Amino acid sequence: MKSQRKHPAASTSSAPPGPIALTARQAARRKVFLLAKVLGVVAVVAGLIFGANALAGWMFPHKTIKTASGREIDDREPKLNPNTPPGKAPEGMVWVPGGEFYMGFDHEEFLDANEIHLVYVDGFWMDRHEVTNEQFAKFIAATGYVTDAEKQPKREDFVREPLYELKPFSIVFEKPSANKPIDLRDFRAWMKLRYGACWKYPEGPSSTITGREKYPVVHVSHNDAVAYCQWAGKRLATEAEWEFAARGGLDRQAFPWGDELKPEGKWMVNVWQGRFPTDNTKEDGFEGAAPVGSFPPNAYGLYDMSGNVWEWCADWYQADYYRNSPERNPKGPDTGFDFREPGSGSRVQRGGSFLCSDVYCVRYVLGTRGQGEVTSGASHVGFRCVKDAK
Repeated sequence: MKSQRKHPAASTSSAPPGPIALTARQAARRKVFLLAKVLGVVAVVAGLIFGANALAGWMFPHKTIKTASGREIDDREPKLNPNTPPGKAPEGMVWVPGGEFYMGFDHEEFLDANEIHLVYVDGFWMDRHEVTNEQFAKFIAATGYVTDAEKQPKREDFVREPLYELKPFSIVFEKPSANKPIDLRDFRAWMKLRYGACWKYPEGPSSTITGREKYPVVHVSHNDAVAYCQWAGKRLATEAEWEFAARGGLDRQAFPWGDELKPEGKWMVNVWQGRFPTDNTKEDGFEGAAPVGSFPPNAYGLYDMSGNVWEWCADWYQADYYRNSPERNPKGPDTGFDFREPGSGSRVQRGGSFLCSDVYCVRYVLGTRGQGEVTSGASHVGFRCVKDAK
């Protein structure tokens, strides 16, 4: 018999080779390779996360602008909320949708407003127009409320005045003589104390609001405005809400209708024309205050957000508040302080009035600020209300 040679069984796998010793140089290279591999993975992940922003930044470089105050801010279009009312509008009110806007006025002369900053506010309801004499009269009839201008002045507030002069009064505009030089830095040349002047006697006891039912109520203090709002189930707007509403969705425009004061030669606002304070040419049709709604509304349907009469806001006034104000729904500082009038206890006023002109005040321009002592009113100061969305 032939001897049979036994062949080894075929193996389905090769035996693993034994460990190969690396030189020191090879080991170092391997570590470098592994580190590069890890870093490469990290770079890929980071690229996926941040690549879009980096690409956008490269394609569309980040833009900033320097304001009159010296601050650098983003120069991007603010985002507005959808203009979808949450329900049926309360009587006489319109929906203001809220969103972002650049707050303030970029001009070096307006030190209390030139800290331009991006602000967000929630949506709210706002009166279409300023509260009228007719509306305020209903409040008085229903409550018996007595305005600050009708109250006997407190002796501690007027310690230097003779007792016989302590009678109810308010401040009324009175044209000075054109034959005398006038210092526009001293408003006392045209704003005069008038005994008996109040909301129902706008120019004094011999005047009346009969026939002026649709005019904005004036000679109301901040206290009076708050009392009316509470009676009506409303409140005063914050300064940020007021400015957002006045802009009507426009971005950094000078007026509620755009950047041109008189589009197509048409006056859109009740302010002073002519030589202030002696000669008003009345090109806009009015010597003093105008009936509410006499000029076109802004895009939100709001009338007289520039000119006519000043409007009280909820905020205390501080000239430097914009330097550190909150970005969302700012409500103003905790107390009022004006370095120009220490101890004034002032609240914010917005919108300017029929006494603003191109040589005096100019605060009918959007973003500018005014202020007044909380117990004082005048013949060019009124208000309107807002209401929270529910």
